[in-house]
Amino acid sequence: MNFLYKIKTQSGEILEGKVEAPDENTAVYTLQGKGYLILSIEQLEDDIFSIDLNRYFQRPTNKDVVIFTRQLSTLIDADMPLAEGLRTLARQFEKPTLRKIISEISDAVEAGSSLSNALAAHPKLFSSFYVKLVQSGEASGKLHESLLYLADHLERSQEINSKIRGALTYPAFVVFALIVVTGIMVVYVLPQLLAIFKDVGANNLPLTTRILIWGTTFVNNYLYYLFTFIFGGLFLGWRYIKTPNGKIMFDTIKINMPALGTVVRNLYLARISESLSTLIKSGIPILDTIHTTSDLVGNINYQNILLDAEESVKGGGSISEVFSKYKEIPPLMSSMIAIGEKTGKLDFMLEHISKFYKSESDNTIDNIATLIEPILVLVLGVAVATLVSAILLPIYNLVNVT
Repeated sequence: MNFLYKIKTQSGEILEGKVEAPDENTAVYTLQGKGYLILSIEQLEDDIFSIDLNRYFQRPTNKDVVIFTRQLSTLIDADMPLAEGLRTLARQFEKPTLRKIISEISDAVEAGSSLSNALAAHPKLFSSFYVKLVQSGEASGKLHESLLYLADHLERSQEINSKIRGALTYPAFVVFALIVVTGIMVVYVLPQLLAIFKDVGANNLPLTTRILIWGTTFVNNYLYYLFTFIFGGLFLGWRYIKTPNGKIMFDTIKINMPALGTVVRNLYLARISESLSTLIKSGIPILDTIHTTSDLVGNINYQNILLDAEESVKGGGSISEVFSKYKEIPPLMSSMIAIGEKTGKLDFMLEHISKFYKSESDNTIDNIATLIEPILVLVLGVAVATLVSAILLPIYNLVNVT
């Protein structure tokens, strides 16, 4: 955002100008940090020509955040002043968007803001979990260790996401190619081949051939309607998912899908356990810990469970009591949390729960990746065999008759 300011310098001179900052408070901190007396400040409206296209085409990635976090930790460990370290990091990144964000954080810190507050001004890049851990590191004087843990945590999350993408990329490509090839054949190739049977007046065609003729005719007669229906359905489905009810339905489907649902469910359970364990170890109050975890879990079903647990703890109850009421939480997890609460070692138990479900999800992903290839080969083989038999068998019978 750009802000138009009017200031008075220490020498009494009145100046006007523009300053760029994520919000008005940061702009004020930046100007006051330079010793200026602010007479007025107002946000400027951006026109279409002033939109920063780098924000859309060169967005910072999770990998960029990992590198930033690890390098900032190293600079802090080397006793470099925080603002100077941030300015040094801003200069070394190639992406203009990331350089701009780090520069804004540096300006805010230089103006007197804490690092956690400066990071909180960029919620799309730094999650509430990230900000809470930085805040904990600032309070305990262990910012270096907190940043190192955050870098490791982000790398583990990235590794899991890469595994899932790797397992799904091949089947997604095969399915997409199959759809494209089928569409080309149905629109351009099959009508000419199947016209042969109509021209010769062939009767008693096999069931597969009759189904193929009907499907090809239907698609070609209503091609534009089909495209409109499919893309309209996808658009309406996407819009519905953005609504509260649609998000609940989509999040429920994700954790109940055959095979993949188990992976997704285990990943959510690992994320919940690790986040709770880390925040508790960092000395964050239990209510803040549960609420922060509910914000970053990424599934409305588990978010509601955690919010229910927060209300229970407020009233003197326990987390395990609430977890045991929901089928989305396995009995093993509820039992281990109950033991941790009774023995005062909740963070220790949650850490072990996280490791267990991470291991389970990794094994399931590997098994799915191993099984997908033969299943796809089988499906493609059946599809090709059906198509060939539907076309070639009638042609072979016609040749024999003649």
